[in-house]
Amino acid sequence: MVGRAGPDPPPGAGRRLTPPTWETRPVREWLVAGGLILGPEGLLLVKNVRRNGRADWTPPGGVIDEGEDLVTGLTREVKEETGLTVESWLGPVYRLETMAPGLGWHMRFEAHLAVEVSGELAIDDPDGIVVDAAWVDVDVCGERLATTHPWVREPLVEWLAERWDDERSFGYHVDGANPADLVVRRV
Repeated sequence: MVGRAGPDPPPGAGRRLTPPTWETRPVREWLVAGGLILGPEGLLLVKNVRRNGRADWTPPGGVIDEGEDLVTGLTREVKEETGLTVESWLGPVYRLETMAPGLGWHMRFEAHLAVEVSGELAIDDPDGIVVDAAWVDVDVCGERLATTHPWVREPLVEWLAERWDDERSFGYHVDGANPADLVVRRV
């Protein structure tokens, strides 16, 4: 009788295993700015229609072009989306950072308060995303922002409720790779 020394080998022993392959892709980095523009009728919000057809409301603003100063880019974005010219800004009032590794992006955002504004409201967004604008009573802004992402809605609603003087920071992490099943955590 021939015996074996030691325990049974683990399943798959003796087979050559191929190491896992990991797909890596570059992470898209965005610097985004938003303008908090208050008027007698409330806060100015713009209606955005996204590529997937979903619509949401946000403060005017957008992606800052590479090499562009943030305040200069914010002023440009507000002018393009609303027709208004902001002569001076206060801020940032708050900053946030959102990481979405499963979607391949990282966004940094600053919100600035408009101090001096001129012009007439007119929508002429060259990107075709902004399709409407409205002055929204501050008390119902939360309702208007209900369909927007938490990283847009939450800091803005908190600022509207508190109107803090110091700069605040917020962080979010987006888990998942399928836009229909994302889980957003505030960190």
